[in-house]
Amino acid sequence: MDSKDMVKENKMGVMPVNKLLISMSLPMMISMLVQALYNIVDSIFVSRINENALTAVSLAFPIQSLMIALGAGTGVGINALLSRSLGEKEFEKANKVAVNGMFLAAVNYIIFLIVGLTAVNPFYMSQTTDAQILEYGKEYLTVVCCFSFGMYGQFVFERLLQSTGKTFYTMITQGTGAIINIILDPVLIFGYLGFPKMGVTGAAVATVIGQIIAAVFAFIINIKKNTEISLSLKGFKPELPIIGQIYVVGIPSIIMQAIGSVMTYGMNRILIVFTSTAAAVFGVYFKLQSFIFMPVFGLNNGMVPIIAYNYGAGKRDRLVKTIKLSIMYAVIIMAVGFMVFQIFPSQLFMLFEASETMLEIGIPALRTISLSFLLAGFCIVCSSVFQALGNGVYSMLVSFARQLVVLLPAAYLLSRLGNVNYVWWAFPIAEVVSLIMSVIFITRINKKIIRHIGEK
Repeated sequence: MDSKDMVKENKMGVMPVNKLLISMSLPMMISMLVQALYNIVDSIFVSRINENALTAVSLAFPIQSLMIALGAGTGVGINALLSRSLGEKEFEKANKVAVNGMFLAAVNYIIFLIVGLTAVNPFYMSQTTDAQILEYGKEYLTVVCCFSFGMYGQFVFERLLQSTGKTFYTMITQGTGAIINIILDPVLIFGYLGFPKMGVTGAAVATVIGQIIAAVFAFIINIKKNTEISLSLKGFKPELPIIGQIYVVGIPSIIMQAIGSVMTYGMNRILIVFTSTAAAVFGVYFKLQSFIFMPVFGLNNGMVPIIAYNYGAGKRDRLVKTIKLSIMYAVIIMAVGFMVFQIFPSQLFMLFEASETMLEIGIPALRTISLSFLLAGFCIVCSSVFQALGNGVYSMLVSFARQLVVLLPAAYLLSRLGNVNYVWWAFPIAEVVSLIMSVIFITRINKKIIRHIGEK
């Protein structure tokens, strides 16, 4: 065990930085792209029903985003505490973290079971009065919330595998869930192979079945392969100190992702005033942009441990080189995304059976919003650098300012001009503010921390 740890440590400290960054980021990027695929498939198939079905699924996104924020943030806290416990050879504590994590997954599920049973109707009614959109939305979101135990189980069991370094298995479980969802979507939506034609409900059922099977698969792998931890619930009682430690790390992550949920809800409210098609366009944009942003998030996931390790080892040159290469790769990925959105907006919308009205609104939307991509790569990497160097509050401030202080008010003020095309300019405006704040914070961190790494 010790020799293996040394090999890993040596790799982090001595492997050529570019090779190290690519080798650590590539699996994460593939995994993130699989997740992006998961997100987009429902909407592509649902759009074949009609535009109102697509709008209904788009309007569900704030609640789904909130569900993911709670699951992913809890997972981040479990991952950090469990990894640290194993590193400190506190194996009993690691087991307690694992089983308390399972308990928290159950609590998260109960919260959204209650949401699914009580809040779906008022949530949709706060955004639209269209009877068909309301009906489709209630069908879709009720299933997604009431059967979210699969999603929360998947989050926890995959994080347990990641905590012990078994990231390959998480790629397998995520891929399995996504493929099942893709196969079942057309079968259940349109009633192929003798199955009943379920429409929008079929899309939701396909999603939750994929999540449940992935969760069961991840649980079995933990039992069979994850020998570092034991998932015995015998005599289990929730332990508040451990839950507290999980959420000390997890809450900032939950807040950052929840900010996005609030922003999406606010944008839907602004856009639906123009037409339900405008809200559908925003939903489609969000699905499409995940294919550009997810690889950058995967790059970040590979970058963070390299920065954290070399910070601890006092190797400033390697840390600085990692940051510079990460920024370069992120900017290149975002520039490619920018070009795709500029050149092929109509083709992208045709994936969703876009009407003439949707194309009329959507083409300017993609071209305008994607201007922000040219700045976003730098800002995203900076955000992860702040977290890796223990200044996560900077990331939270940038995210809060960008999405709630600038983007939403700008979108609302621009909407008052009476043309939906103006609303999309809120995104580049918000990204400029994000860039300014990121430059200020990275300069401050360079002066206070990076410049002094390795000094005795």
